[in-house]
Amino acid sequence: MINQLIQKIQKTKAPVCVGLDPMLSYIPDHVIKKAFDEYGETLEGAAEAIWQFNKAIIDSTWDLIPSVKPQIAMYEQFGIEGLKVYQKTVDYCQEKGLIVIGDAKRGDIGSTSAAYAVGHLGSVKIGSSVCSGFHTDMLTVNPYLGTDGVKPFVDVCRENDRGIFVLVKTSNPSSGEFQDRLIDGRPLYELVAEKVVEWGSESMDGSYSNVGAVVGATYPEMSRILRKLMPHTYFLVPGYGAQGGTAEDLRFCFNEDGLGAIVNSSRGIIAAYKKDTYAKFGPENFAEASRQAVIDMVADISSVL
Repeated sequence: MINQLIQKIQKTKAPVCVGLDPMLSYIPDHVIKKAFDEYGETLEGAAEAIWQFNKAIIDSTWDLIPSVKPQIAMYEQFGIEGLKVYQKTVDYCQEKGLIVIGDAKRGDIGSTSAAYAVGHLGSVKIGSSVCSGFHTDMLTVNPYLGTDGVKPFVDVCRENDRGIFVLVKTSNPSSGEFQDRLIDGRPLYELVAEKVVEWGSESMDGSYSNVGAVVGATYPEMSRILRKLMPHTYFLVPGYGAQGGTAEDLRFCFNEDGLGAIVNSSRGIIAAYKKDTYAKFGPENFAEASRQAVIDMVADISSVL
């Protein structure tokens, strides 16, 4: 799977991922009004607004990008209706030829992780039938429970040509409370990185492994260290833009060949019309603002590669 992602990155010349993390506050009033007029101020109405918002952004950006990353929590807050839209979004993006990275940060004891793995990445046997659940192409995974929690995902990746991104050094301000703790004189994130390399050796796909790593753009010196520790691991890089990460901060996430990382931007793209830079588009043309924001992001990142 990682090789498919790399091919799409090379084709688009855009090592970027659009985070489809919709909040109702991001959605223009005219989209919400239309959805509420049809379904009322209900979970169904909220889900319909999110779907129309997502679809418009996908339609405006799909030809510029290799991948998208829907954050499942933004859909789960609206219950089953929200999850239906999550599934519709996954399906629609795949129809457009995009690699879908499900941002669910799953990870639990072995049997539970196995259920998560088949639910999001694999298939489940139902009687004589074999059915797939969310069937995302890749998934974010929490390694806190160790190998027991990660190996089921690696097994499914190997069997179904899927991929995962394991949390190593995240972009949030409090990440250091655990991730930077010294264990035998070394920060925990380095030890997790070494396990990612070990797990990834079981699922190589060309020069890179299907087991990738989440490495935040907000800690560039740490990304330099992690790049050396994980030379054949693809990085999913959050934290660019709205969280403060700059293009210069991303430099160490990439290898010398310009590969090795894909950079995510969520509200910086999907809510671009709210920013002064793109105010000229207005709420009615929010999707066009998102397209321009993608173009600008690609140019910004390319300037340092």
